[in-house]
Amino acid sequence: MSEVEASSAAGVDGGKSIDKNSWVNRALNRVEVIGNRLPDPAVLFLILMVTVWVFSWLLSGVSFDAQHPATGEAIRINNLLSGESLAYFLSNMVTTFTGFAPLGVVLVAMLGVGVAEQSGFINAVLKKLLGVTPQMLLTPMVILVAIVSHTAVDAGYVLVIPLGGVIFYAAGRHPLAGIAAAFAGVSGGFSANFVPSAIDPLLQGFTQSAAQIVDAQVQLNPLNNWAFTSASCLVIVLLGWWLTDRVIEPRLRDVEIDGDENEMPVMQDMGERERRALRWSLLVMAAGIGGLVAWMLPESSALRDGSGQLASFGAPAMKSIVPLIFLLFIIPGVVFGYLTGTFGKSKDVIDSMSKTMGSMSYYIVMAFFCALFIAEFGRSGLGTLLAVEGGGLLAAMNLPGPVTLMGIILLVGSVNLFVGSASAKWALLAPIFVPMLMQVGFSPDLTQAAYRVGDSSTNIITPLMPYFPLVVVYCQRYVKGTGIGTLVSMMLPYSVAFLLCWSVFLVIYWSIGLPLGLQASYTYP
Repeated sequence: MSEVEASSAAGVDGGKSIDKNSWVNRALNRVEVIGNRLPDPAVLFLILMVTVWVFSWLLSGVSFDAQHPATGEAIRINNLLSGESLAYFLSNMVTTFTGFAPLGVVLVAMLGVGVAEQSGFINAVLKKLLGVTPQMLLTPMVILVAIVSHTAVDAGYVLVIPLGGVIFYAAGRHPLAGIAAAFAGVSGGFSANFVPSAIDPLLQGFTQSAAQIVDAQVQLNPLNNWAFTSASCLVIVLLGWWLTDRVIEPRLRDVEIDGDENEMPVMQDMGERERRALRWSLLVMAAGIGGLVAWMLPESSALRDGSGQLASFGAPAMKSIVPLIFLLFIIPGVVFGYLTGTFGKSKDVIDSMSKTMGSMSYYIVMAFFCALFIAEFGRSGLGTLLAVEGGGLLAAMNLPGPVTLMGIILLVGSVNLFVGSASAKWALLAPIFVPMLMQVGFSPDLTQAAYRVGDSSTNIITPLMPYFPLVVVYCQRYVKGTGIGTLVSMMLPYSVAFLLCWSVFLVIYWSIGLPLGLQASYTYP
């Protein structure tokens, strides 16, 4: 066996070889095979829509005893394959897509975030945070920065994870431990963030659309889970810190660093021009936030509703959350870009927006089919029937609330092994979970919070996650023989700990009655 082959067989547990015939590797291989056989999410939504059409035709003549929770009338299934229904579908296809709630809010938020990312502003902030961190706080700071990097969508995967390895290596620690800590924060703690980001209105849009299958009047705030995700930062940082320093790094102690030193990335310090640009950008951001607060404070503020409330659904402040996220990133991003020379003229700013929108092209295609599926699912009446019957079954089982919640989290975590996209997965599950749990008193806000826990925790152990192979490449810069099995075995302790402890934390958080977020509740109605 060559040195590379020997290294390839080495795992993270002190260099012991990984048995390719072990049940762990067989299970991982099975997950990979099954996942690869699943159709693309966009095609999956198309298949599901056709399936809904077929079932609506088959069940349209069946009488059901279940009653609509809002009207009290018997639930009837509408035949979507009738001439009238197909004509309605075709004539409303464009407006169904353009009116899809998550589409506009995500694209608007991403315009601002994209400018901040393309200008280098977000990268500079992350470097600064890590550069001023004392050695003893290196691990928690890497994890915290990784969590905050969710704001810039892909920045965590392409910047923070490799930077974690660089920083640990420069500090005389094992670089794979730094990569593991950063990966745990970026992907395992994906739903833990105290900084609002595009993922908040994205998930809220799917949740609201699903809740309106049962109650057309339901309105949800884009930051309906903000308080919980902010508090979750502490859980993820503390868990990740302990696991990295006490479990992962000791197991890596005997794993030889055999990468080519010339190819190992080096952390570059910011130049004076970049530091100056960062100072001015942060000052501009702070001034903007201060001005917004000053605008909100007076009781006569235009950002308040007619009764003087800031947090009501009718308040302009709440309706402006997505535009405020846009401004929060685009203004300091433009300042940073011009001061560093990244932006030389106004066209450069527009080009950065265009580049960001280019990266959203797949999401737009998926959103088209998803919008059609959700609309047809709701129009058929199948969603309401499933919600009422499923809710009745849950009520008859009389399970304690925490057990039901934990079951949802575990189910989402399992589905996450096969469907990596957070938006695609929630678009698929929300029309089922949200209305069903509304029938037993769970609010859409609480169901969404449970989904976020399950969705995040298993990201780091599925080879089907789009960035998983990239993280393997990052590891191979230091340890040539790193493979999928090596990375999965290294991240498994984080995944299990996050899934269990974060789930318990949500139940405790719920039991105490702490707020989930803005205008959020735990119960329905």
